[in-house]
Amino acid sequence: MHCYKTLDNINDVIYQVGIYIRLSKEDEKKDIYGKTLVIKSESVKNQKDLLTNYVRECNYNLVDIYIDDGYTGTNFERPDFQRMIEDILKGKINMVITKDLSRLGRDYIKTGEYVEKWFPEHNVRYVALTDNIDTALDSSNNEIAPFKSLLNDMYAKDLSKKIRTALYTKQRAGKWVGGCPPFGYKINPEDKNHLVIDEEESVIVKRMFKLFLNGNSIQEIVNKFNAEKVSTFSITRQRNFERKNGYNIYGTWSCTTIKRMLKNRLYTGDLIQNRRSRINYKFRKVVVNKEEDWIIVENTHEAIISKKDFKKIQQLLPNQKRRNDKKEYRLLDGILYCYECKHHIGIRARNKYGYSYMSCNYYRKFPKSKFCTAHGFSYDILEKNLFNKLKEIFLILNTKRIKTIVLKKCNKYHNNINIKVIIKKLVCEIDNLKSHLDKMYIDKLNKKIDEVMFDRVYSKTIEDIKEKEKQLSETQECLKNMGNSENNDDELYKLIKEFLQLKCPTRELIIKLIKRIEIHDDKTVDVYFKFNTLEIINNTYNKISDVL
Repeated sequence: MHCYKTLDNINDVIYQVGIYIRLSKEDEKKDIYGKTLVIKSESVKNQKDLLTNYVRECNYNLVDIYIDDGYTGTNFERPDFQRMIEDILKGKINMVITKDLSRLGRDYIKTGEYVEKWFPEHNVRYVALTDNIDTALDSSNNEIAPFKSLLNDMYAKDLSKKIRTALYTKQRAGKWVGGCPPFGYKINPEDKNHLVIDEEESVIVKRMFKLFLNGNSIQEIVNKFNAEKVSTFSITRQRNFERKNGYNIYGTWSCTTIKRMLKNRLYTGDLIQNRRSRINYKFRKVVVNKEEDWIIVENTHEAIISKKDFKKIQQLLPNQKRRNDKKEYRLLDGILYCYECKHHIGIRARNKYGYSYMSCNYYRKFPKSKFCTAHGFSYDILEKNLFNKLKEIFLILNTKRIKTIVLKKCNKYHNNINIKVIIKKLVCEIDNLKSHLDKMYIDKLNKKIDEVMFDRVYSKTIEDIKEKEKQLSETQECLKNMGNSENNDDELYKLIKEFLQLKCPTRELIIKLIKRIEIHDDKTVDVYFKFNTLEIINNTYNKISDVL
């Protein structure tokens, strides 16, 4: 090999050389058996031999060799590249040599910025050997460097597109293309794109789901697992995680971990992928995709929990609220809402006399703003009277006469055509009321009606709109639950039987029956059930409203 011809004025410079070598998965290919091969001309050893021979022939002083093996050319946050930049800033090297321009980088903007701006600003000579690029020479090869950088960038973009397409194809075929499988599963030794159950971990996962279904809170499960020193992900996979504050979490369960696992549909045998992705091939930042962009393939692997039980858990999860361990855990905690502002109603700790009161959380946050009122009513009275009323309703449902009435009403409600007509009518009525308000406001501005008249009509119209919207919401919910009434009623009567047999109902049972409870400022209580039959009984006989 012969040293490239240089200008006379650079022969006087003593060059302290840093050789930079990069090899990434872009430079790998597969053989017919799927084994990874490295293109010989791009191997680390080949680059090293080529560049050290060049330095020796030119009598330059070799300071260090910087190697980034397994790093993409679109990302410049490579360990040894950054170490080389630090050495340049310290004055250790004033010449950088790579095999070709693509070894420096494949992002044409960043590559051009280093070659044309950063290196000259820091008096660094750059040489891309096989591309005949030398920033110390006035050569035509230097003029085409930007075009070569652009071609390298286009190659990286095209490669990224092909890889992403291949991943999407595998995901849509129900193949696992993630990294580490979730707790409870492992990679099939015979097929890396298929998950199989991990016998050791799956026992823990099944127990966790069972505990939650039996009414244990997330915090109670965490306390139980930590007390029993149940193996965590970090223990079974022999990984040690450390938080930013230095606190070691090896072998410790947390509420976040339990909740994430309880919400993971993968445990039902369905594969959910493409939940996160990178912005593009140049940026490593990962963003969360919209749910409609997820790729879901059902029944791709053996389930740890049934879909029926998983559905029940998803209904229970929204009502799980994190509480201080010292506070008493209440049966209605998490399902109490303020009617006026729709925010949660909290339950205060018992006072010195043993009484417990409720309070609107929005009012507590902004007590002086008058956005809402305190709703400071007795929780104990609410719980006691509510359970007595529920018993009355459940006893009513046991009579044949009431069952007949309910079934007639259900048949009327479950008429698909009638419900759609009702919904359409309610939507039109709400739109008309809102349009009427707009006209009234214009009349007020034009002084066709006075302030007193406007306020009176405004208040009445707003009440009408709220009432119509409530009817619309209930009717839409009825339509949503259509078709499942028979199965729901079977489940309902099982729950009723369980409720009547218990001296005090469990929180799990309450959550299965009641969707939410809204408390008015005047102590009126609205209870929304998860079963249409209970809704009809409650609306027909007005059994629950005066429990406070």
